[in-house]
Amino acid sequence: MGRHGWNSGALRWRLTALLGVGVAALALVVTLLNTLPGGGGTEGTSREGDKVHGTPATPAKTPEPDVGWGFTHTQFSADEGDGSATERAEGLLSKAGGLPQNQHIMGWGADNPEPVKGRYDFEAMDRRIDFVRASGGTPVITLCCSPDWMKGGKSGVGNTNWSQAALETAPTPEHFQDFADLAATVAKRYPDVRHFIVWNEFKGFWNDAEARWDYEGYTKLYNLVHKALKKVDKDIMVGGPYLVMDSVDPRSPDASTTFKGPWGAMDQRVLDAFAYWNKNKAGADFVVVDGSSYTKDDELLPDEFAATDKLTAVGEWVRRQSGELPLWWAEYYVEPADGNDDRAGWSETHRVAVQAAGMIAMVKGGASSGFYWNPEKEKGTDCPGCLWTPTSTGSGGGKLPMYDLVSRFGTEFPPGTAYRTVSVAADDVPNVRVLATDRTVLVVNVLDRPISAKVDGKRFEMRAYEVKWLNRQSG
Repeated sequence: MGRHGWNSGALRWRLTALLGVGVAALALVVTLLNTLPGGGGTEGTSREGDKVHGTPATPAKTPEPDVGWGFTHTQFSADEGDGSATERAEGLLSKAGGLPQNQHIMGWGADNPEPVKGRYDFEAMDRRIDFVRASGGTPVITLCCSPDWMKGGKSGVGNTNWSQAALETAPTPEHFQDFADLAATVAKRYPDVRHFIVWNEFKGFWNDAEARWDYEGYTKLYNLVHKALKKVDKDIMVGGPYLVMDSVDPRSPDASTTFKGPWGAMDQRVLDAFAYWNKNKAGADFVVVDGSSYTKDDELLPDEFAATDKLTAVGEWVRRQSGELPLWWAEYYVEPADGNDDRAGWSETHRVAVQAAGMIAMVKGGASSGFYWNPEKEKGTDCPGCLWTPTSTGSGGGKLPMYDLVSRFGTEFPPGTAYRTVSVAADDVPNVRVLATDRTVLVVNVLDRPISAKVDGKRFEMRAYEVKWLNRQSG
């Protein structure tokens, strides 16, 4: 979708200023020692990329392919900032029993992991993994993006091109194996990470000549990475293809003639890409998609709540095609972004209500895991859609309304949940979205006004766009 920020991070290593006679000569020696012929600078890197970092959490058992509902760390997160604030955010997650937390290996808060072939810099990635461990979360790694030397760029520390175009460039085919080797290095470094997603949104895999996705190239990369990870540990869980399940206006020349609904029509090119990967993949422990409830033209059809039905339809289709593999949503969006990639046009109450409806829709489509893309900010107090307040000051790290939704949803509806049907008064059916188990009922008011609703035999009042949790007795 190309709508996400990233951060290269500050340069982690700097030469201390040298004083006295011979400064220039000494600096030249240091430069030569830290430069490989034709390979660029290596200062601050290590050859021991696969050395186990820190104290990995000991997995309780053989991993399952589902992890549940959590979030993705983005450019800014609670691994940095004021100590009191980062501890506060860490404590929030710990109290919730730990949430699944996803981190990319390059970009979105992580530095270039291998700026020179065979030389590694995992400092930023280590810090993110440390935060996941400290907060009791289940770590998930997305294997994207790739070092510059794997995609035609310059090798060497300080040569990383952090532009969006560069970051979203795929490795060239001759470096697919190098990327697979990097994936194996990451798996060895973090042995408590048992779930890996291969690449992100087919970034860089577009066939210009044929105006379609380069699904052959992606599948070749996927298969090499799958093989490399399983060689590290056969119990590692691997999934893809992390395709953006775009929908379009049904009149579009790219519209599917068979897969459509009131929310629009699926882009046939996406369906073709999924079909090729699904047929030719080396294997998969789970299947990963992402997407939005709105069309590529940012249309919410027929409205923002009904548009979430697309997420149900996509889930059902993917599950059928994949032979009922566990379904993950790596990202999901229900609010269109503006020209600056911000989603700040709705009130937080409205945003949380539509988000809740979207999560309900994904579950009804068969999803067992999903990751909220946390739009965290570095500083300030205004943070629409964020899980917690920015951690730049001591007062930060406090929970926000979206955190309450995501954390409670993950707690109440873990993998393996048995869902139940509950009664909704006929007049209330258009006004609410409902998801229930033996213990809990989640009810969402889809109207911008108060209502009186009768759900599960009980009548109660709901504020405009209210998200309400009801306790029920097992029966």
